[in-house]
Amino acid sequence: MTFPDGWVRDSHTYDGVSHPTYRRGTGPGVVVIHEIPGITPEVATFGQELVDAGYTVVMPSLFGTDGAPMTAGSTARTLRQVCVSKEFTKLRTGETTPVAGWLRSLSRTLHAELGGPGVGALGMCFTGGFALAMMVDDSVAAPVLCQPSAPFPVTPSRSRDVNLSPGDLDIVKGRCAAGQQVLGIRYRSDPAVGKRFDTLTTQLGDAFIRVELEGKGHSTVTAHRQQVAVDAVLDFLAAHLRPTG
Repeated sequence: MTFPDGWVRDSHTYDGVSHPTYRRGTGPGVVVIHEIPGITPEVATFGQELVDAGYTVVMPSLFGTDGAPMTAGSTARTLRQVCVSKEFTKLRTGETTPVAGWLRSLSRTLHAELGGPGVGALGMCFTGGFALAMMVDDSVAAPVLCQPSAPFPVTPSRSRDVNLSPGDLDIVKGRCAAGQQVLGIRYRSDPAVGKRFDTLTTQLGDAFIRVELEGKGHSTVTAHRQQVAVDAVLDFLAAHLRPTG
C-alpha cells in the first residue's frame, strides 16, 4: 500500500540523525508518533481526523514501512528493527529514550514556524511515553500518552517505569506543578501499559488526566478506536493549543 495522498513528505535532521516526516493541515501543530509496526492506514486515518479538526499534523516515520497495514509479519519485522536500534529503550528503567532529543527538536522547529502556545505531542503504544519525554521542552504544550507500553512490562519495576530519567521526570513534574497537564488514554485491562498510569498519578497528581476505557483492547485511537478516546484528545488539544478559542 502507498501512503495516503495529500500528505507532504519531508525529513527532519537533528544531531546528524534524519527521519522522514509527513505533514498536512493548517492551524496549531501536533506531532503524532506512530505505534509498532509503523504509520499504518489506521494511524494515517487518525492523523487525518486531527487535520480535519483544524491542526497542522506532522507524523515522523521512526521505523517500519510507511503506509503498510499491521500484520503479524510486519509487527515481528519492526520489533526486530526496534530491538537492535540504539534510538529506543526497550527494557532499561529510569532512562529517557534517546530519540527524545530528535523529537524535541522537531517540536521546537514546528512551534517556531507556527507560533502559538506550543504544539501537541501524541505517542501510542511503544511510543506512548515519548510525548512525556518531549514535554521536557517548553515547545510542547499538549502531551498525550496513548497506551504507553515502554519499557516492555516484563517485570513489576518495568511495568511501573515511565521511560524518563530522574532529571527529566523532575522537569515534567515542575511543569505540571506550574499548571501543565498530561492526558493519558488506555484500556483498563490492557496489560501492555502495566502500572505506569498509577506511577504518573503518584508523580503528577491531578495534572495527569486519566481516560480509561472498558473492555479488552489496546490501540485506543487506531485499531481499537473508540470515539470517547478521540474526543478526549480533541478536547485536550483545543484546551491547550487554542486557549482563547
